[in-house]
Amino acid sequence: MEDGNREDVLSNLPDHILLTILDRLNVHDAARTCVLSRRWQQLPAMLSQIKLDVLDFLPEGTTACYEREIVRINGAAVEATKSIMSRRDPSRNTIHLLSMKFFLRDNDTISIGHAVGQIMATHKVETAQFAILTEAHYSRRGDDDLVYYGRNFMLFFEACPGAFGGLTRLKLQDLRFGKSDICNVLLTCKQLKHLRMFNCNSGVWTTLQVEHLELGELEIVNCSFRKVVLISLPKLTQMAFHGWIAFQDPLSVGDVPLLETVDLTNVCLSSHKMVKLSEFLGGTSVRNLRLGFESEKIWVQPEHLTRQLAAVFCQLTFVHMAEIPEGYDLSWSLFILEPAPNLKELYLTEWDHLCTMETDREKRRALSYSIRKGLRCVMEAAVNLKNVFLYNRLACEMCRDNPPPSSFPFAETKKLLVEKIITSGIDSAASIHFLSGEAIWASHVAKKNFP
Repeated sequence: MEDGNREDVLSNLPDHILLTILDRLNVHDAARTCVLSRRWQQLPAMLSQIKLDVLDFLPEGTTACYEREIVRINGAAVEATKSIMSRRDPSRNTIHLLSMKFFLRDNDTISIGHAVGQIMATHKVETAQFAILTEAHYSRRGDDDLVYYGRNFMLFFEACPGAFGGLTRLKLQDLRFGKSDICNVLLTCKQLKHLRMFNCNSGVWTTLQVEHLELGELEIVNCSFRKVVLISLPKLTQMAFHGWIAFQDPLSVGDVPLLETVDLTNVCLSSHKMVKLSEFLGGTSVRNLRLGFESEKIWVQPEHLTRQLAAVFCQLTFVHMAEIPEGYDLSWSLFILEPAPNLKELYLTEWDHLCTMETDREKRRALSYSIRKGLRCVMEAAVNLKNVFLYNRLACEMCRDNPPPSSFPFAETKKLLVEKIITSGIDSAASIHFLSGEAIWASHVAKKNFP
């Protein structure tokens, strides 16, 4: 703009273009545009997408959430919700997206629920989401805290049936429910299409039964259920099941005719029973399958080709086996590939990911982690081995920024000592090479660009 001609070009744009711009912002940032002019003050009340995230109210650069800060930002989220809902333009009936992320805190959550319920009663809301956080996620809390948060959630749920009745997406964490609570939530949330539960349970060794007419996506992550039973989910297309605690039939699949994408991940301890996928996924014909091993023992039991196994994998087109522990013979995975004539893509990653693994030997023994086979076993078995290459380690971004202690022998004297320990008492002519440096990371990055 030239001097003397300071025209506000942005504000002169038509309403529908300005609203398209604001719809890409969250409520916190959209509300800040009100200071620009009187015209801008009216626009947030006309938004078709309302996205409120309590974490947006944290000071810039803040990552940790302490109790005092949680009280402040949750209060700010409540006031923002009341403000945006009370000024909502009644002539604009359709809200394409209503997404609310907030902490579970007594009266705060009920105020949000009532405001959302009022909007749902007067507007058409296409997609409505609650992502409910707890303080337990940001500090070490025990089972008593999960019981406390579970009761608070049910008080919130019972006080706001209008809001929950219109939800299409619900994300929960760190809750211990009563015996029938989850069933009651599913009965009330009749429009629910996506459900995610993280670190939730209904008491010690209880069974989770899931039945819903509309649910299309289900995620159960690190939840302490003895067993998950999918009774009838006629519209379920995607399921993620991570971190089950029992290896005696932890999953039972009933009527799920549309299920095509399955993500199974677990840390297998030495005492755990291996899983037969033909039984685990019996009654389904998945197209996309991801198996995650968290750099620990393989928990999948190789199987002979049977009609049941062929029925499970006959439509399989994509397979990703992630974080297979380094050094494992991959021939065990062939039983998945043989009955899959339509397979188009196969991804396998071997990685001892030290950011997520338990590396302390005493803790591994106490917690019944599997014993990792040593290099000496390989050299004894491979009598014609000529060269052994020992790398420092692969590393992700976090590994590189905060590297855990390394036992890699950088000094020449230590390399000689390690070589002596490895080869002592073994009749092997193999040469041992110690490699470290950026080349390892660069090689890994080049190979990891896959879906």
